[in-house]
Amino acid sequence: MRVDHVGFAAGPEGLQETARRLAARLGVRVVDGGPHPRFGTRNVVLPLSDGCYVEVVEVLDHPVADKALFGRAVRERSEAGGGWFAWAVVVDDLAGHAARLGERAEEGVRRRPDGVELRWRQIGAPALRTDPQLPLLIEWDGPLTQHPSAIALAGGTRLAGLTIAGEREHVRSWLGLPADFTVDRLEFTWLEVPGDRGRAGLRTVTFQTPRGTVEI
Repeated sequence: MRVDHVGFAAGPEGLQETARRLAARLGVRVVDGGPHPRFGTRNVVLPLSDGCYVEVVEVLDHPVADKALFGRAVRERSEAGGGWFAWAVVVDDLAGHAARLGERAEEGVRRRPDGVELRWRQIGAPALRTDPQLPLLIEWDGPLTQHPSAIALAGGTRLAGLTIAGEREHVRSWLGLPADFTVDRLEFTWLEVPGDRGRAGLRTVTFQTPRGTVEI
């Protein structure tokens, strides 16, 4: 189990300009990720070292975006000015987590501009709107060479920390982690929002770049 990516909803400047602005601060590439036809969104990927990436997302003008929970979460965050709206953890046994949590896995698919089709399954989309401190849980199909981070520069920019408004033990329990579980090379900072999970969620992300630490 590890953090797979962090999601940033495009602001009023649009998907491409939002992605370019973030990439310039992080010193990374901008890679067109293609549309998510089942979610009503389109993304741009900023590959990071250590098997992680930033996903910059915009909602499409399509009816499916009003039905898909992921699309609705992106729209709401973009309409509020854009910013961080999700984080995702990759797991090896998504079916086991789905059974434990009583959730049904969604099938995800998108075709990159180079023709490569990426497929995955995920759970946790309802929490993006009702309890956004909770991460998506993802299981990828296909080889690691197709993972969105695969073209990152070795020793380049990496994810260093997440600041989350929420309850550490609530997130730990949802992930099914033991009380003594620790994370290597990634620092979690928790901000209390007692009694109001609607105000919870990912607030800032810290990156370690070749030029120093960057917090967004």
